[in-house]
Amino acid sequence: MQDYQILLSFIVNIVFVMSLGWYLITNLQWYDYKLSRVLLKHHKPHWHIIYFIIPFIAYYTTGSFFAIFFLFALFPALFLWYKKLDKKLVLTWRVKRFLILLFSLAMFQDILCTLKDACEVYGVFMPLFVAYVGSVVIERFLFEAFKKEAKKRLKSIENLQIIAITGSYGKTSIKNFVAEILSKKYKVYATPRSVNTIGGIIRDVNESLPSDTEIYVCEAGARESGDIYEISTFLEPQTVVVGKVGLAHIEYFKSLQNIIATKLEIMQSPRLERAFVHTSVTDEEHPKVTFFGGSEIQSVNATLDGVDFELILDGKSVKFHTNILGAFQTMNISVAAQIAKKFGMSDEEIQDAVSKLTPVAHRLQMIKAGGKLILDDGYNGNIDGMLEAVRLCSLHEGRKVIVTPGLVESSNELNLKLIDAINSVFDTVIVTGALNAELFDKNLKVKNKIILSDKSKMQEVLLEHTRAGDIILFANDAPNFI
Repeated sequence: MQDYQILLSFIVNIVFVMSLGWYLITNLQWYDYKLSRVLLKHHKPHWHIIYFIIPFIAYYTTGSFFAIFFLFALFPALFLWYKKLDKKLVLTWRVKRFLILLFSLAMFQDILCTLKDACEVYGVFMPLFVAYVGSVVIERFLFEAFKKEAKKRLKSIENLQIIAITGSYGKTSIKNFVAEILSKKYKVYATPRSVNTIGGIIRDVNESLPSDTEIYVCEAGARESGDIYEISTFLEPQTVVVGKVGLAHIEYFKSLQNIIATKLEIMQSPRLERAFVHTSVTDEEHPKVTFFGGSEIQSVNATLDGVDFELILDGKSVKFHTNILGAFQTMNISVAAQIAKKFGMSDEEIQDAVSKLTPVAHRLQMIKAGGKLILDDGYNGNIDGMLEAVRLCSLHEGRKVIVTPGLVESSNELNLKLIDAINSVFDTVIVTGALNAELFDKNLKVKNKIILSDKSKMQEVLLEHTRAGDIILFANDAPNFI
């Protein structure tokens, strides 16, 4: 009987340590593996109390009853929590290394703790602490090794031109437009999806960058000062773009001035030849800077069928049509066209390429299904883009439905501006998530308002509240940990 209890206690301890480790690494992955962000910037800090602190305290206070508490309360609660997540843990090699290290330490904790009392005190804390610290040391070593390898690879590609793109809004769209247009004349490779951190870029260079690439188009993102500088001094791009800057991620940067300063770090590339800077960033003249997003864009007509507009390229007015939706996309296409011009493409080549641009997935992407018109703008989280999506919906003659969590990592003032626009257009509003639920619930004045805390019920809600002939806008799609 005693042997059975020892075995059960041993198994429970192992599973308990791994459960806490799984919770920890999941949160770290969401917040770019920054422990400070997990602790200080988490959108749902009460989760830490429920799924980490209380279990940790229970381990040291419930004694022999802990196994019952764990098996019948904590483990089922953690299981249900994880099952409901819409952004689950991705088992990258970094995650696997952490879990393997944690499991090994948990298994051999009796060997590591030579004194029985010490094992009882540090049996959970020590494996977690050592696994975290060890993981940080291992990843830092591997990061520097992979970075050195990637730097060598970039230098090995002869005459490689690198274009780096940053900004608060539109980075991915600009990247895709630049790559699509330039690919009509050059061998172009662009970072996939929304890869925009130094770690993601290094991995992309090492694993995916073709050796015959002529132009590498790269997106650069930031959560704190220094992030863009690190990317810029690693890539050393000859051409850089600073897109429109606004209050995105304001909770990290604290002020618009800090955001602008961080984005302008891209100008510190050692090989900088030319920079394209949006008019919202600065009006300071510089010999290498070309401004965009201003008077060079003219005669814009944006509908649900696409956008017609004119651009001033090298002093000449050129007419364009694109199937891309949204008037705001003209500024992103504008800088892509100006870059193409600098790379020697003719007006006719640029016009043809723009007419064939494909929508960026989840950014005002039009989908027709079941007689309904769906505008998938799930990856757009800025006020300008969301207001334009609302305006486009107003052109639809049928009923109008919007599904949104509102603006994330932004201000109440901008969310109220969005709410005012929604009130004037939509018949039904489905608010997802708890982040802005109270603000929306208080200020929405539409016919049908639904506050949906659990996105797993989304499908049945849409079936109940939409019908053929409706236009449905999915505006922003924050994961449910936000």
